[in-house]
Amino acid sequence: MKAVATDIPGLVVLEPRVFGDERGFFFESYNRRAFREATGADPDFVQDNHSRSARNVLRGLHYQVRQPQGKLVRVVAGEVWDVAVDLRRSSPTFGRWVGVTLSAANRRMLWVPVGFAHGFVVVSDGAEFLYKTTDYYAPEHERSLLWNDPALAIPWPLQGEPILKPGDANGTPLARAETFA
Repeated sequence: MKAVATDIPGLVVLEPRVFGDERGFFFESYNRRAFREATGADPDFVQDNHSRSARNVLRGLHYQVRQPQGKLVRVVAGEVWDVAVDLRRSSPTFGRWVGVTLSAANRRMLWVPVGFAHGFVVVSDGAEFLYKTTDYYAPEHERSLLWNDPALAIPWPLQGEPILKPGDANGTPLARAETFA
């Protein structure tokens, strides 16, 4: 597994070693030892999630203020543009974001540690998104950072208006958001 650093320390793109031949391909999508060596983190993943979304569906930017979740995210069908925003007030990169393309074709993964808001937009006709979390989903603690907050200025690669759930459409701007220490 190859680790690719981002502009925010701790937020890491992972590229698995893929073995392919005329029969198809094989790769380890998760190996605890390789993950620890690549990221320096050793999370205890407790939940796996799988979503399917159509083109222009924008999910996020989500985080939990209690029971915060680290997430290891990847795409197994289609393509998304994935974004993580640093919400750790003590971080020198507080309020900064990183965006990466994750797809079934590139097989890249993104490690999003605790303390980040996370979201993605589907840029293919559809996409299936898988992610492991370090804590359980707790809807009472979930928050949505406003996806189009001018203070963040995220250039979402949209074709027209995004398809959003009401909670995401009415997210909280960074200036008023609950954040992490």
